[in-house]
Amino acid sequence: MKKRKMMNSSKIIITLTALEEIMETTIRVATTILPHEDTEKVVDSIKNLFPNWKPDNYPKNQNFPTKRTDVEVAGKAESLDIILDIISKNRILDTAFDAMTMYLNNDTTKFYLSRQAAIVGKVSFAIDERPIGGVMKVTLSRQKLGLWLEQETWHEGRDKIPRSVSDELSMDSDGTPKEWFDKRGRPTMNEDYD
Repeated sequence: MKKRKMMNSSKIIITLTALEEIMETTIRVATTILPHEDTEKVVDSIKNLFPNWKPDNYPKNQNFPTKRTDVEVAGKAESLDIILDIISKNRILDTAFDAMTMYLNNDTTKFYLSRQAAIVGKVSFAIDERPIGGVMKVTLSRQKLGLWLEQETWHEGRDKIPRSVSDELSMDSDGTPKEWFDKRGRPTMNEDYD
């Protein structure tokens, strides 16, 4: 009997491993390095959030005045673990969920992060404008990506106020948050959950 249970559990492990391979998340990070920017510092800022990021190309620094033009640098990363840890510690999981799913199309999305914030190990989503210090564009692809992002940004508050991609609680496309209370302090959302 014990032998049979062990065989079944090994089949489950093999099945879960195969499922994880099918459900792999592809992460691509890209940025544009301007002629006046230090390539090493830009790459360091990205590696603070994606330590195993490997750019496909790597422009060399030049002495001033540089003859280099804008160069796009892109490459694959292995995980979002650092970003997920930071947004969880800073309690911005709903904001991150909205920012990461704003451009969700089928099983692919993109979002932008401030390189200046990343250089000091912080996560700041760039929604509307290019912030000082530039941005990195993060592109994610995965089967059922919206559901996966919902699960990765889950927190206990969602037991009371559930969230899903593009729900009525999502921030506006310019980054403006939805108001949860009217001018008199009365709740305006989820009154049916009381």
